[in-house]
Amino acid sequence: MEALGTFIQKLSLPRKIIITTHVKPDADALGSSLGLSNYLIKKGHEVTVISPSDYPNFLTWMKGNEKVLDFSKEAHKKQALRKLEEAEVIFCLDFSVLNRVNELGELIRQSKAYIVNIDHHQDPEDFAQFRLWSTAAAATCELVYELIVTLGDKELIDKSIASCLYAGILTDTGGFRHPNTTKNVHLVVAELLEAGANATEIANLIYDSNSLNRLKFIGFALTRRLVVREDLHLAYFAITKKDLKKYQSQTGDTEGLVNYALSLEGVKMAALFSEREDGIKISFRSSVDVAVNKFAAAHFGGGGHKNAAGGKSGLSLKKTLARFEALVQEQQIELFSS
Repeated sequence: MEALGTFIQKLSLPRKIIITTHVKPDADALGSSLGLSNYLIKKGHEVTVISPSDYPNFLTWMKGNEKVLDFSKEAHKKQALRKLEEAEVIFCLDFSVLNRVNELGELIRQSKAYIVNIDHHQDPEDFAQFRLWSTAAAATCELVYELIVTLGDKELIDKSIASCLYAGILTDTGGFRHPNTTKNVHLVVAELLEAGANATEIANLIYDSNSLNRLKFIGFALTRRLVVREDLHLAYFAITKKDLKKYQSQTGDTEGLVNYALSLEGVKMAALFSEREDGIKISFRSSVDVAVNKFAAAHFGGGGHKNAAGGKSGLSLKKTLARFEALVQEQQIELFSS
């Protein structure tokens, strides 16, 4: 791991830079990527943001979105591969293991470019020459802000950059409700608001841009797909492929659904199971004292933060749900003893 001085030296001249983030980028992933991109462009660098996949429409307002290359689209792939070959510096944001970017991971591993990793997730893989990593940070956007300040360029943070970074912090703190909402988060947010970020506008863009189908889907999920196990302090949604097709589900339509389950009185652990073509995608949420990241890592090939994690299953939806309930029942003393 090289020092900050070497990193600064690498950026002292105009470079060809790639910024990438994890599959199905959320507001922190895309916000940190475009926030950093807009800053680096101001510094004279040639910057390309490559996403491994598509992302929700409610994030497309961010400056630079129209130039993002979606590696999963054939129309973008050829250009993305050329940019990767030419890259002198590659920034990997909001992920700490290369399998989070699908086939881009191996291309990054083989690249001769200088690799930078900025992230706040646990158990990072050692693949970067320079890493700005802290699990104490609420969001990668928080770390990007601090990096820009450390480089002495706070005055370059304009409304567009501030808005991107604010969006990531807003969502990764659950609207400033999660335990990761520290004093530093509020101090950083205050600076972003001072730089021009509009809190009301950004919240509206992210939370109040629902399609009619999405609202109908949420209503359906709450009335027909919510399972509550009061004896296990558990609630979860089980969404089938048929459900997603019926409501013409788009990327991001299931975002935040699991939080409805966690909001129930007495529930300490919540989950969302979504049946996809490549298996069951799982989102876990928990109350302050329940470590769902360890549960996800141990049983569902996943991980993440203590109170917000993800996983997957190759079993059928029915078998996955049965296994999940059995595991929670077996481990409830360990899980919920706090």
